[in-house]
Amino acid sequence: MADLPRPFRRFLQRFPEVERAHMDLSLTVNRQGPLVERDRRLVRLGIAVGQQSRGAVKSHARRAVEEGITAEELRHVALLALPTAGFPAMVAALEWIEEVLEEG
Repeated sequence: MADLPRPFRRFLQRFPEVERAHMDLSLTVNRQGPLVERDRRLVRLGIAVGQQSRGAVKSHARRAVEEGITAEELRHVALLALPTAGFPAMVAALEWIEEVLEEG
């Protein structure tokens, strides 16, 4: 648990029942369609990029690396956001992804 970001650790400590419900919801929606985990991870990363959520981009990028998704694939997700989310969002996401890659 020490490797989790401090805000998330605090959330877990304060609201464990909410996190259990969140995990149950996540597992339920995972089972509702044909996408495999790898594709779901890339979709979630793309959504995080579009939301310009530093924490979510880094979290999904970390998990993607752990699951064997390559650095080039992660960078491609960020680049794909350019026409929809815009240049600033894309550049920020690329930077956050690079931070994760440098950690590894």
